[in-house]
Amino acid sequence: MDRNHSNLVNRHNMVGGQAVIEGVMMKRDDTVALAVRKEDGTVEVKKSTFKSSRKKIGLLNKPIIRGIVAFIESLILSFKTLSSSTDMLDLDDDKKKKKDGAKKGSFSTVLIMTISVVLGLLLAIFLFTIVPMYATDFLVNTIKLDPSAKGHFIIIALCEGVIKIAIFIGYLLAVSCMKDIRRTFEYHGAEHKAIACFESGHELTVENARKCTRLHPRCGTSFMFVMLILSIFVSAFIPLEAGLARTAVKLLVLPLVMGIGYEYIMYAGKNENAITKILSAPGLWMQRITTREPSDDQLQIAICAIKSAVPELYPKFDPSSCDIPYLKNRDHIANTGKKFPKEEPLYKVPKETIELYYKEADLVIDDAPITVKSKNGEKEFTATAYKYR
Repeated sequence: MDRNHSNLVNRHNMVGGQAVIEGVMMKRDDTVALAVRKEDGTVEVKKSTFKSSRKKIGLLNKPIIRGIVAFIESLILSFKTLSSSTDMLDLDDDKKKKKDGAKKGSFSTVLIMTISVVLGLLLAIFLFTIVPMYATDFLVNTIKLDPSAKGHFIIIALCEGVIKIAIFIGYLLAVSCMKDIRRTFEYHGAEHKAIACFESGHELTVENARKCTRLHPRCGTSFMFVMLILSIFVSAFIPLEAGLARTAVKLLVLPLVMGIGYEYIMYAGKNENAITKILSAPGLWMQRITTREPSDDQLQIAICAIKSAVPELYPKFDPSSCDIPYLKNRDHIANTGKKFPKEEPLYKVPKETIELYYKEADLVIDDAPITVKSKNGEKEFTATAYKYR
């Protein structure tokens, strides 16, 4: 068990995170720690404060309402984190610097990311509201189903829900084929494994985190899937045909769906029983797409982020202990397309040399193992020596 923290009960929901470009962000209360692997293999940690408005205004911390607020705040924090990670990676050549030398994202970067967020939200509304609705309407007209008939709106809602889920899964599978997204999904897996190790109470090391699951019930992927399922039930109570009115009603009830989904995700994160396992299963299945098995250096980044977010538990932690050599950082996004010298492979012993023959006057062989050295390491093998006859 982790010696730094004996009270393990409070570890659940204590830390939350987010995968970013070449890094991981971890948040504990108001403390945000962002750890990013730089091009040269070193680790940079940026700590900041993000205070939730739910702590300032009691009404915003009420059930359902707090879910809506949490969703909006998570978007804001995600935007800031992505912007910070881009600056820390030096991927934007047009950055400006503050007088104190600290790096600051350029106006062009902020503008582009803002437009991306807005377009992303519009695309989400189009894909998950308008497309399923009109696709269902097309099917209804094709099979000549009467929407006004009793019970038919339930069928329509189920049809819309199936189309939404199909679009969601298809979208995830499509983006997961992109190299940069796939690498971010690996950091997503590292984030989950590190949090699972932390919550289990085991010592927070790469070896222990490697053994933990990369699926977590509080993940945003699970939250999105829960919202899709809830939207099916909500749609069954909207007795309107496809059109502007139905779209408007769906958008108006969306905050309610967010609030209910948030309450369930938080409950499932604290309570593991048969019911929550069954209800959480579809969301966990989706995480097999949005998370990938991370490498050891990616796990180091996630662990670094947690230890930086909870410094009172790890007062002696030094982020530089997570640095790796430049040549081992070839997959870094900043090193894409760069040529690296080929590493000399360790000496491989041919099968025919496993048995060594020698003349007594020429060679004296002591007991095995015999060590063969190369420029980048050494390998031992056992050989049987025979005297020439």
